[in-house]
Amino acid sequence: MIVITSLIEAKELLKPSAVAIGNFDGVHKGHQELIRRTVKIAEEEGLTSVVFTFINHPVNEIAGRCVVKSIMTLAEKEAALEALGADVMVAIPFVDKVRMSSPEEFARDILAGDLCAKHALCGFNNSFGYKGAGHPEDLVEFGKKYGFAVTVMEEYDIDGKIVSSTLIRQKLEEGDVSAFEKLTGRLYAISGKVMQGEHLGRTMGFPTVNLSLNTDMALPMNGVYVTNIYVNNTKYHSVTNVGNKPSVGQFAKNAETHIFGFEGDLYGHPIRVEFIKLLRPEVKFRSLEELSSQIEKDCIAAREFHSGTVPE
Repeated sequence: MIVITSLIEAKELLKPSAVAIGNFDGVHKGHQELIRRTVKIAEEEGLTSVVFTFINHPVNEIAGRCVVKSIMTLAEKEAALEALGADVMVAIPFVDKVRMSSPEEFARDILAGDLCAKHALCGFNNSFGYKGAGHPEDLVEFGKKYGFAVTVMEEYDIDGKIVSSTLIRQKLEEGDVSAFEKLTGRLYAISGKVMQGEHLGRTMGFPTVNLSLNTDMALPMNGVYVTNIYVNNTKYHSVTNVGNKPSVGQFAKNAETHIFGFEGDLYGHPIRVEFIKLLRPEVKFRSLEELSSQIEKDCIAAREFHSGTVPE
């Protein structure tokens, strides 16, 4: 998949295209269906399949601060779109040319012009143009005027709820990582290099690897989770605490993972942690003895889950 990071580059490189429009944060199952349709239409009509999105959420660019937390990094989004078969991802900053364009200017100059769209696809609740004034019905009319077909995808429901990035963020805030998997088709995960911790877990017999967490990202509720961890492309079963460690002080939110059946020094190594199920919310214990006893119980519960001896 080709990645394009400016409209100037897009205009120079793109051939007639089918373009999916949206922020696509989380690339949930609704997004996936829209992109599959884009790829299929492109194949049927001899076009290039293009996903048009932004490097940062438009709301954050307008506010000048993080208002909407990102579900995935740009690299993760790129990997997800490539897996769905898109030919090109156009991911640009929310620049003035886009921000200040009227809905008609966006359709004429950016979609039909820079992106060479012959077919545009969007969700039922898509908005575009200055202050989001354009809506799917407007896009249909502009398409007739400027020479591109328009497909508007209906709402995508799971269990009677419309799938959305907002719903995914809500489920993460509730610690419902099982819902994240249902909405996206993949496990929620965090990645990074192992950082030095306080070594408290090691002194209690439960050594952990630690990841700092970016608070501009959508993060799970503080709590203890059944997890998988990948070290050098090898998967291990694990249990992870996400939180601020209130029993031993007040720390920045991080993730501490105890790996079952692993020994070795991982400081500075890249790891990936996948979240499967919430065991319990984070609790402030009255003593290290109470904390140690609960950690042992958490490890037993996580091992039982991984072994399949308890219901999922």
